[in-house]
Amino acid sequence: MIIIFYLFSFLLLAFALGTVLSKNLVHSALLMIGSFFAVAGLYILLQAEFLAMVQILVYVGAIAVLVVFGVMLTRKGSVKDSNLPNRYKKVGALSAVIFFALLVRSIINTSFPAPSSPVVGANTIIQIAQTLLTQYAVAFEALGVLLLVAIIGAIIIGKETK
Repeated sequence: MIIIFYLFSFLLLAFALGTVLSKNLVHSALLMIGSFFAVAGLYILLQAEFLAMVQILVYVGAIAVLVVFGVMLTRKGSVKDSNLPNRYKKVGALSAVIFFALLVRSIINTSFPAPSSPVVGANTIIQIAQTLLTQYAVAFEALGVLLLVAIIGAIIIGKETK
């Protein structure tokens, strides 16, 4: 189990670094999708299957695809023109190191209680689905209509720019 955790952690770090360090915006977006999948794998190891499925459906299925289409529709000229040189690399690196040090310090100073039972039960996904489709059915349908209107609007805007 620990080997799988280290595998997903290594993949997550590799994909995240690739996302940040890639010179091509489309490659960065695709590497971001890989990091979302690695996070979903970590959720599965934490026995949070619902969060893993939401991670895959929402982030990989919607957000990452939206970023890819946004990059492809708004890019002007070549990729080299869209990636201008950054003169604040040293400041960014320094602030990242300071943030990482503060994060490690806060984790070390925090005491975590030992879990007595699994966080997520076997019936949690069924209970969430029943609540979502009974008590919040109107909000769920309204959200679906809102997303449909947003997709249609994005298609219309994308067609007008060509």
